[in-house]
Amino acid sequence: MQFSAQEISLLLNGTVEGDAFVKVDKLAKIEDGDAGSLTFLANPKYEQFLYTTNASVVIINQGQHLSGPVKATLIRVENAYSAFTVLLEQYNTLKLNKKGIEEPCFIHPTAQIGADPYIGAFAYIGTNVKVGDNCKIYPNVNIGDNVTIGNNVTLFSGATIYFDCVLGNNIIVHSGAVIGSDGFGFAPNPDGTYSKIAQIGNVIIEDNVEIGANTTVDRATMGSTVIRKGVKLDNLVQIAHNVEIGTNTVIAAQSGIAGSTRVGENVILGGQVGLIGHITIANGSQLQAQSGVTRSLKEEGKKWAGTPATYYNASMRSNVVVSRLPELERKINELEKIITELRNAKGDEN
Repeated sequence: MQFSAQEISLLLNGTVEGDAFVKVDKLAKIEDGDAGSLTFLANPKYEQFLYTTNASVVIINQGQHLSGPVKATLIRVENAYSAFTVLLEQYNTLKLNKKGIEEPCFIHPTAQIGADPYIGAFAYIGTNVKVGDNCKIYPNVNIGDNVTIGNNVTLFSGATIYFDCVLGNNIIVHSGAVIGSDGFGFAPNPDGTYSKIAQIGNVIIEDNVEIGANTTVDRATMGSTVIRKGVKLDNLVQIAHNVEIGTNTVIAAQSGIAGSTRVGENVILGGQVGLIGHITIANGSQLQAQSGVTRSLKEEGKKWAGTPATYYNASMRSNVVVSRLPELERKINELEKIITELRNAKGDEN
């Protein structure tokens, strides 16, 4: 679809400088912009490209001073970065605005599908499933029996929702994610083998959650694994059985949380963070990438780093000391040599 600079300006409450009727049909980075593309300038580091870009329209800040001629039509707004994110969201909405039910797919006769659905080819929707309004279920999605899904939920291709799980409203689950797979429960036997412990709980995901590609959220042994409102999980995250993730917590890729751990609200876990089971992480905690947590963190709003995790500043100081270990070892060897020489000299005097 094409939009004029004037139409975009009205959407963003901006003002046009140049050809208000020039059309754009794609988005681009300012350094890569070509005819028909829309871009933006928010970082002064990229100002040079404002005068060389071939983009048709550039969104800039109200106070942006021009130090040379600009070929593109400009749209001045209060905050160019925020304005462009609005356009990205609009663009994404238009691109993903699919409707209807494709064939072949399987929808059990007992399933209830809300208004304005999109159900892609080869999707499977099981017994007694309830799907809310405006949901998008892409090809090859598998929804097990007795699953409940709220409104405005998007399940991308290849996502799997196991039986009995509950998803709220405004949720995005990306391709390859698995919700409700068995928790890691095995009982050791005297002969060294293991017997599987049935995992009879479920997963509950509250509103406004996004779950990345190939992330797994295990069902509870009993009760529920719970992902609270506003949580954002990156790709390749592992959430074990009976874990609870607090409101508005964000977890970066390759992090893993062991069973029955409670993560508080507004927590930030960097990439490859590992939490052992049966501990509690206080509200507002921030863990640097590759931190390993082996005990409960009870102080709210603190920063942590390292393995085992310690206060961030202390961990940084320890890293400095570790980097100096070769130098310290050399000095110790020199001191030991001096001490030996002094002892030998004293022995000669006697």
